[in-house]
Amino acid sequence: MTPFSWEAGLLPLVLGGTALYKFKKSQSRTMSSPVVLCHSALICLWGAYCFSSLSVFWAWTLFSLACCISLAYSTSQEMLPVDGRAVLITGGDSGIGHALSKYLDELGFTVFVGVLNENGPGAEVLKKTCSKRTSVVQMDITNPDQIKEVQAQIAEKVQHTGLWAVVNNAGVLGTVGDGELLPMNIYRQCMDVNFFGAVEVTKAFLPLLRKSRGRFINVSSMAGAVPMKLYAAYSSSKAALTMFSGVMRLELKKWGIKVALIHPSGFRTNIGGTKELWMKQEKDILENMSPDVLEAYGRDYLRSSTWPSLQYFSKMPSDFSPLFTDVLHGILCKNPSALYTAGVFSYLWICLLSYFPVSVFDYVANKIFHSNTLPKALT
Repeated sequence: MTPFSWEAGLLPLVLGGTALYKFKKSQSRTMSSPVVLCHSALICLWGAYCFSSLSVFWAWTLFSLACCISLAYSTSQEMLPVDGRAVLITGGDSGIGHALSKYLDELGFTVFVGVLNENGPGAEVLKKTCSKRTSVVQMDITNPDQIKEVQAQIAEKVQHTGLWAVVNNAGVLGTVGDGELLPMNIYRQCMDVNFFGAVEVTKAFLPLLRKSRGRFINVSSMAGAVPMKLYAAYSSSKAALTMFSGVMRLELKKWGIKVALIHPSGFRTNIGGTKELWMKQEKDILENMSPDVLEAYGRDYLRSSTWPSLQYFSKMPSDFSPLFTDVLHGILCKNPSALYTAGVFSYLWICLLSYFPVSVFDYVANKIFHSNTLPKALT
């Protein structure tokens, strides 16, 4: 080989080795070991293919290019330090918001937890178990006055460090049942909390995030991305939040504010309510159902079609760690993803709806969420 050929081959060699080293070092700070190993394995396989099929020069060139692309991606995925960054979480009374507040407190964040009842059991637990960095504040997100009050309190406390992130987590399930059977007040309740509440919080805290060039993390639901039977009110409100997040992501980019959307699959929380609550909701629906609809569905249909969902809620995974990993990545990553799908099979549902004919999605959904119960008029 001529001296020129050696020099031409040496440059990609040095570049490829350096990029691979920096890539592995960068990824080890931002990703779990299995992910790092997977990325490294893919690069190695690509290198093996290049060297077995191409000349030395082109093999090193393409291998180096792959390493540089991976390095550029991994650099954008680097995590910022916690450094006491301030985060507001809504819906901290119980469930995901409650556990997330404890998790971020343990990591060293300054946490403001908005709760529906500051004297309730969930709020008291947070006050006792979290550090002094965590403040529990009364904030019903359907009450604009309370939101403004909390905004003023937080602005006073973080005037030097700024508010880094807002996690719009608060949400309600409403009532489970066929869309025709749900009273309009259930639709309004879901929209008030799951959509309008999140919008109100976003608008109120935008000035604080504009100063810090921080980010919004909106916790939607898989039901807001794919249609699910019996969840008409809940799904519609979460779908509205999903679209709002996308629009705000585009609009707030000019301010340096990032918006991340999370579509969790099912996790075991108390959002489903209790057996007593379901009995009350069932009674309310039957009492407000028009005679012709009641005749078509029958009095027994509602319970036999919806109550299996109560058992479904109890069987959901109670480990929030996949969700917390995504939330943390959205809060601290230099370039967070626009969409996170936390939980088992969550992304597969979106793929099924997006890339397959609707008939295929409908068939799979009806098979998985199959019910032997039919309305009275169809039996």
